[in-house]
Amino acid sequence: MNEATNHQAHLRTWLITGATSGIGRELTLQALENGETVAALARDTSPLDELARAHGERLLPVPADVRDEQAVRDAVESTLARFGRIDVVANNAGYGLFGAVEEASDTQVRAVFDTNVLGVLNVLRATLPVLRAQRSGHVLQGSSVYGQSAHPGVGLLAATKYAVEGLSDALAAEVAPLGIKVTVVQPGMTATPFLANLDVAAGLADYDRTVREVQKAIGELPASAFSAAARIAEGIRAAVDSPNPPLRLALGTSSATAMRPALEARIADLDSWQHVTDAVDR
Repeated sequence: MNEATNHQAHLRTWLITGATSGIGRELTLQALENGETVAALARDTSPLDELARAHGERLLPVPADVRDEQAVRDAVESTLARFGRIDVVANNAGYGLFGAVEEASDTQVRAVFDTNVLGVLNVLRATLPVLRAQRSGHVLQGSSVYGQSAHPGVGLLAATKYAVEGLSDALAAEVAPLGIKVTVVQPGMTATPFLANLDVAAGLADYDRTVREVQKAIGELPASAFSAAARIAEGIRAAVDSPNPPLRLALGTSSATAMRPALEARIADLDSWQHVTDAVDR
């Protein structure tokens, strides 16, 4: 990193959602350790109390639920009042749901979409006016391996990640002329409380050989199958530091290993059904 880039990095202000645990907490820690400033959003910010004492004015814990549009707007105003700008928006807050597509209740489905999709939109609507006015900034969209592939049990969770990836494709093209970068972050299996906190749908016996077997297999994975949240955060920082960050960033071998065959299967379907695809034009 040259002197100019290093100086710029130390001036960055991050707005991070889901900042009290997992990847969000690691992003917060690493930003502070690198001399940057952070607005750390979470429903309960008390886990950040010690960090706030240690880092003083450079850390602004902001109690905010991303599902509450006004709370997010207020958090952005507080961030601007303290730091004057926002350079990186990390849309990291997430809600997990595990179960067959049919098993999930309407309440569970709405809960996962409210946080993972509408929450993302609330953050974007509150922060993009700031980034547009600056003609600069980097938006990090929290997806996962499930934004490109899905296995039994994660259908509704994957649906939210596919939604985020689709809107991010459009968003990136919309804001690129305004000097704003967008990166979709796709971690694989990560050692965070996320899996332990999954909302699990009530089971139906017909899905025992698919959904429940997958659930059992995930529970039996060794620790070595999971990437450390700190390493995921380091990968994200590498993209933010880059003058040419990727639109999509797979993090962890498990992510690339799962996504590659899923993407190849889509191309294979396109190729094998090309004759039907073309026939409808005649």
